Amino acid sequence: MRFKYAVIGTGGLGGYYGGKLAYAGADVHFLLRSDYQQVINNGLRVDSVKGDFHLHSVSAYSTIQEMPACDVVLVCLKTTNNHILAELLKPIVHDQTLVVLIQNGLGLEEDLDKAIPGLKVAGGLAFICSQKVGPGHVQHLDLGRLNLGMHSSEGEEVLKQVCQDFEQAGVPATFSSDLVFSRWQKLVWNIPFNGLTVVLNSSTDQLMANPEVRTLAHEMMLEVVHAARHCGFQLEEEFAAKMIATTAEMTPYAPSMKLDFDHQRPLEIDAIYSRPLQVAKEAGFEMKKTAMLEQQLRFLEARMQQEKQQ
Repeated sequence: MRFKYAVIGTGGLGGYYGGKLAYAGADVHFLLRSDYQQVINNGLRVDSVKGDFHLHSVSAYSTIQEMPACDVVLVCLKTTNNHILAELLKPIVHDQTLVVLIQNGLGLEEDLDKAIPGLKVAGGLAFICSQKVGPGHVQHLDLGRLNLGMHSSEGEEVLKQVCQDFEQAGVPATFSSDLVFSRWQKLVWNIPFNGLTVVLNSSTDQLMANPEVRTLAHEMMLEVVHAARHCGFQLEEEFAAKMIATTAEMTPYAPSMKLDFDHQRPLEIDAIYSRPLQVAKEAGFEMKKTAMLEQQLRFLEARMQQEKQQ
């Protein structure tokens, strides 16, 4: 079956993953805001370590009302925009549509369940170094794997076909039988490196080059592992060591939260920090280092907002 895809959030993630699908011949429809006219006039450009490509003709829309109903919706928005997600989705979903939240954090699928009861919902974890560097221009620096898992009880066969579509487009994609476990796995990396790059005004390579900070990042990873285990997910401590080794070999990178902070955009503190802290506490585990980093990020975000208002 040939699906009709929608991409909501055509930035570093949506531009790359949606672009790869479209370049491979899939029927992909992109929602764009500020980049709309640039993409209509000049297409979508992706500079990638896996091979550059340029979509000269793009099915692009400036409003959600103009878009067709689609079989699969890839939500690549930052979670700070999830308060408008239901409003964006309702015009483009039909009874069998599968919505895939390619976002970081915990509890996202449950929130969408409450907003649109009965919707078929899945989640996606993107292991990628990718960013938007200009209007209609995405830079893919490293990695690129997707891990996709179901939240709803229906839609599994559709999601497995989505995995196949990504594989055919050159994107490694795996089907996860336990989405929440996969989200905790992603948090092992996201919790230390998103926040520490902001607080210490650094990129991943600079953090890894400092022995004390490298140790701190590893300790925070272990804290996430232990939180997950208290919540019933059997993550092993060796996974943290593996993530440290992967980061050490990674192309120097500024994670999404660092880019958001540098561009004075809201930070994804709730989804990546507050929600895991709450869930772990309810399971009887205190994430002390994570809580301290959350408080520091709250301070910096509040100061950033004050400076913008002056």
